[in-house]
Amino acid sequence: MDASNLPEDALATPVPRRREVVPEATVARLPIYLRALHGLADEGQTTVSSEALAEAAGVNSAKLRKDLSHLGSYGTRGVGYDVDHLIAQISRELGLSRRCSVVLVGVGNLGRALAGYGGFASRGLAIDALLDADRSRVGEQIAGLTVRHMDDLPDVVTGVSIGVIATPADAAQEVCDRLVSAGVTSILNFAPTVLSVPSHVDLRKVDLSIELQILSFHEHRKAARAEGALA
Repeated sequence: MDASNLPEDALATPVPRRREVVPEATVARLPIYLRALHGLADEGQTTVSSEALAEAAGVNSAKLRKDLSHLGSYGTRGVGYDVDHLIAQISRELGLSRRCSVVLVGVGNLGRALAGYGGFASRGLAIDALLDADRSRVGEQIAGLTVRHMDDLPDVVTGVSIGVIATPADAAQEVCDRLVSAGVTSILNFAPTVLSVPSHVDLRKVDLSIELQILSFHEHRKAARAEGALA
């Protein structure tokens, strides 16, 4: 039976199973579930139904149950999911249960804001190093870290590292190449440009201007509909 069609959190314990490939769409939703679970935990909730968790995460409950079934988690009939257990399970799946170094390159306005964001540390992804190509910024103290020069990159990349690029667009590809050369295999790009990486490197992009333009599109459509209704 498809786990998404099971009655409310049908099985009491995770079912031993061969580890399967988790679909990318599911992986993209796991951090959303984790954020919702942390919110519930902060409110003192110890259990949550699939419907309540789905509502908190902004998805439908069938999709949530199917996603969690890929982790071997089905909850308990009549009780739901144990919040702490599910937080631990999703954190482990996302690799947050092990130490992961985050290196941020570019300490302009955006880089400073990212460095000072406390949400990373609370989710097991504290930024460990700040680098910039501008030597006038080397030695600055930002969020308790000392800015180092890009030339120090090989020295700060140790073990599992994620690179965050917050540089101007024209410098991003060179920074990306240097991160890859230093051994970084996961990169989050905030620069407004398309980057090229080898096949073994995972690249994610966050473009705030594109997101604003999409919202502008929807606002334009809503305004057009309103004008049509008034005509």
